Amino acid sequence: MSGLPLLPGNSFRDPTKTKYHKPQTLGFRNGYTVTPPPKAGIGGEKLTTTLYDELPNLSQLAINKPEMIYGQANQAPEEDYIPAHVAFDKKVLCFQAFYKQAVHESADEYYRIRFVKIYYYLEDDSIAIVEPPMRNSGMPQGKLLKRQRLPKDDFGSTWHWKDINLGVNLSTYGKVFHIYDCDKFTQDYLESEGIVMNPPEIPAPDPYIEKRNTQQRTFATKSDEDKLKKFLTLDKKVLRFFCIWDDRDNMFGELRPFVLHYYLVDDTIEIREVRQQNSGRDPFPSLMSRQKIPLNRNSIPSSFPTSVLELSSQELKDYIVPSDLRIGRTLNILGRRFLLYDCDLFTQNYYYQHYNITDFTPIDVMEKRPPPPRKEIPPYNGFGSLEDSEQSCKTLIPQPPKKDFMKMLEFNNVILRYEAKYVNPSPEDATRRFVFTYRLADDLMLIYEPRQRNSGIIGGKFLERTRVVKPGCDPNRPEYYGPKDFTIGSVVVVYGHKFVITDADDYVFRYIEENPDQFPSDIIESMRKYKIGKDKIRDEKKQIESKKTKNMAAPVRNEQELDELVRTIQAQLKRENYMNSHSLQEAFLQCDKDRSGRIDRDELATLCEKFNLPCDAQLLRTLINRCDMNNDGLIDYWEFSRFLNWN
Repeated sequence: MSGLPLLPGNSFRDPTKTKYHKPQTLGFRNGYTVTPPPKAGIGGEKLTTTLYDELPNLSQLAINKPEMIYGQANQAPEEDYIPAHVAFDKKVLCFQAFYKQAVHESADEYYRIRFVKIYYYLEDDSIAIVEPPMRNSGMPQGKLLKRQRLPKDDFGSTWHWKDINLGVNLSTYGKVFHIYDCDKFTQDYLESEGIVMNPPEIPAPDPYIEKRNTQQRTFATKSDEDKLKKFLTLDKKVLRFFCIWDDRDNMFGELRPFVLHYYLVDDTIEIREVRQQNSGRDPFPSLMSRQKIPLNRNSIPSSFPTSVLELSSQELKDYIVPSDLRIGRTLNILGRRFLLYDCDLFTQNYYYQHYNITDFTPIDVMEKRPPPPRKEIPPYNGFGSLEDSEQSCKTLIPQPPKKDFMKMLEFNNVILRYEAKYVNPSPEDATRRFVFTYRLADDLMLIYEPRQRNSGIIGGKFLERTRVVKPGCDPNRPEYYGPKDFTIGSVVVVYGHKFVITDADDYVFRYIEENPDQFPSDIIESMRKYKIGKDKIRDEKKQIESKKTKNMAAPVRNEQELDELVRTIQAQLKRENYMNSHSLQEAFLQCDKDRSGRIDRDELATLCEKFNLPCDAQLLRTLINRCDMNNDGLIDYWEFSRFLNWN
């Protein structure tokens, strides 16, 4: 049966076979799954050959067919197609070459070397030949051959960049161009493509150019002056003089400043104008270009024809030299007179070294302009304040006068008070007293007259807050009273009223001591002496009043003692100029809820202490006890206020 071919109909099943189970091929070894080769077939039949015997070795399988082990390899993506006109756009090879051009019927040259540049465009393998222009060549130059593909031979092939190298002859259209050099980009590109570049060559010389470059023999007689030495030693050395042209003889003429430059290298002179702003002239700074100036233009021979306008060097022999230029000299240059009035430091050193001149004092030639007209302020017309009227005259659009805000902030709430009386008063004005209030923030003064009982004169404001002008000063430039004018014994005239300062409050003395730089020394000394005498008198009065107070502090027994007590308290209030009785009455009314006209004595004493009544506390307590007529602790505050009213 085994010898029959394996064809349909030749395979027979064994009828005696009863086992068809598969053998065990999977297992574990040391914790890992293994697949050992099977040793028995289906049903336990013995295997003569296995599939593993037919397969090659696994190592050889991994080498020969790695895709069976590692899977199919990923192929790299195909690169995008880039056309040549994009990849080689603006990439041009540049070669330097020359060709020989035959010259016929010329004894100086037989051929001429023409240098060209060969441009090879990589995008379409086209070639352009351009001849760089040369000055004064007398030949048409520029593009010799426009951009195109050049034929290489008669078989239709064209020149390619692989055919071009240094030292190669490029023949086209009957001309042979010999390439001798190229630029760096061309050399790097050809070497990157694997072409070995030949070394650069030296181009063939042009026989005509070499002949022209040879030094010609001169037969002119040399000058005694060494111009080369003069050029090497005096080049860029220029004498500079400041001059002025006086044109005031003509109509609308004026003094015009200029700068004269003398070039030592060739003895030429240049005159440049000094431009001035808002002069009304066009900006032409060069008045005369650089040239030689004759010393005397009229010194020409009589044989010179008068019809010739221009003079040459044959007629003019003497020119202006550095010895003719000095400060203070006047030069006649082309019909204009220029006065030299100053020079720079280099010019001064040059004249000191060569001519031993030491006096370089400049001349004052500028016109002295008259002072600007002074703005005259019209006299004060009496409308508004003087400062307001003056400010309206200074500007076209009226503006309010400017205030010194820094002074207002520095002297805010700084007020000086003085007591004054009339000078040589009439009998009815002898007892009148005035209080001068001076505010430093704005220098305004207020005069107040305290009211006096049975005087027949209405007190109150004697003068509103204003600035007071000193008598006898210029009304257009007035002088106002200040803190320095208020001293003890000084006379102050206020609109015809003469006052003498008799006293000042304690704050004035403290302010003068704290600010001695604002007052003269004599005023400080006099105020100090007055303060010492005033304090001494005050102390004596206090001692006398303390004795009186002890006597009056006893219980009041009759009306005469009550009147004496009230007069003493009113005298103390009047001395301190106490004017706050109206506010004290309003406080009494607020405490009187039922409007009975009476309040508690302790509450009345508290209000008096709150309002700082400037009188002796024992006298005030005695007066409160006297006002308690019924001994019920209630005080008639209207009667109490009447006792305190010293006016």
